[in-house]
Order: sequence, then C-alpha cells, then structure tokens
Amino acid sequence: MKITIIATLMLMAAYFLVLYGAVGFIQDKRFFSSAPKENLAAIPDKKERFRGAHIIGWLIEGIAVLMFIGAAVLAAWDGVRIGFGFWNFFVRFLVMLYCMEIYDILFFDWFLLCHSNFFPHFYPELKGIVGPHMFGYNKRTHILHFLLYIPLCAVIAGICMIFKTPLRRPVIPAIRRYVFRNFSAPSA
Repeated sequence: MKITIIATLMLMAAYFLVLYGAVGFIQDKRFFSSAPKENLAAIPDKKERFRGAHIIGWLIEGIAVLMFIGAAVLAAWDGVRIGFGFWNFFVRFLVMLYCMEIYDILFFDWFLLCHSNFFPHFYPELKGIVGPHMFGYNKRTHILHFLLYIPLCAVIAGICMIFKTPLRRPVIPAIRRYVFRNFSAPSA
C-alpha cells in the first residue's frame, strides 16, 4: 500500500511538472490542445519569456517523464518482489491512474483553472476568461480516461506478470553445479 501511495504521489508531481514546464516556460500552443477553446483563442503566440526559458521548460518536462517512468517501474518492481498476482497489479495501477485523474479534475481543473491565478499569471490575456464557469468543460475526456484506464491497467498487469516468474534457481550457482558435475575429474 505504501508503494502504491508513493508511486501515485510521484505521478501527481510529474503531472504538475508537465503542466508547469509547458505553461510556464515552453509556452507553445501545441501543448494546450486540451485547454478550453476560449482560452486558446485568447492566448497569443509568445516568444521566450527570457533567454533559456525553453531549455528550462524542456528540462522540467524531462524530469517529469523520468518521474512517470520511475513511478511505473517502482510499482511494478515492488509487485514482482512481493509476488503480486494479476489482480493485485491491476488494482494497483488502476488506483494510481484513477487518483491521477481525480487529481487532474480537482487540482488542475477546479483549483488551477477555475479558482487561482495560475494561468493568468503566465498569460494575462486570460484574466476575466478563466473562472468557476469553466469547471467541467472537459467532462467527456475525463469519462473517456476513466474507461480507457481499465483495459490499459489489464495490459500493464499482464506485462508485469511476465516478470513475476523469476528463475527458480539463481543462474550462476546452477551453472557452477552443472560444470562441477559434468566436467570435473572423478574423485578416486
């Protein structure tokens, strides 16, 4: 349970870093495809906020990707280590992804988009456009994510099951025994 919580928190931190790197430093409209259409229309094309902003943004994005990978590997490795079955893996990854989606709804959509100054801080043109009325604009996307996570977690659990069955005996001692039995001189 602890590893599931740690991996979920890693996913949430990585998800925030993806947003922060894209909105705060890279500022390329191609990254905002999930933003409300009114916001996209109000955001002008921007150049770098300061020299090196894009580099900092891409470094943040790289760290976020490594955190996503690290969370998945940590959750899978721990499950293999303690002998999880298919359903244990399935539930672990489903809990992680559902928590990440709930985090997206509550933190990104409800708090950052509707009740904070996060987006207007980087894009002053959005003052007066973003607000509580925008909550739920991407309802269908969230529902689709909740549905798609079920088969995705089944696939991930299946992949983890491949790694679950380690060799019964360690490889090196087994090779030594084989060599000793078959190639050593007979004792007198």
